[in-house]
Amino acid sequence: MKRVRRPSPQMVAVLFALCERGKDQSHGYDLCRILDLQAGTVYPILRRLDERGLVETSWEQDPPQGRPARHLYQLSAAGEDLVAELRQLEAHSDRAAVTPPPRPLLGST
Repeated sequence: MKRVRRPSPQMVAVLFALCERGKDQSHGYDLCRILDLQAGTVYPILRRLDERGLVETSWEQDPPQGRPARHLYQLSAAGEDLVAELRQLEAHSDRAAVTPPPRPLLGST
């Protein structure tokens, strides 16, 4: 049986940031800066997302002279589906946290 792991908060942050970009591509340094996360956190997450088919990657075309091409990332259709699921779970857990459990009626046994 395949074990399903819940994504880390950092992975969720990367997924949500990529989702906010829509069809625009992002590079890892930009994500590090936006999310205030270290490269040693963001790049392994991007590699795992790529291996799982949740992001599409490409190399930057025509980088400025003197700078190497950057690796660019954007969510794949599977990544968009996962973000939708995560947002649904997040909304459900927020409601559960806000809505107190029902109280038993006084005098009922």
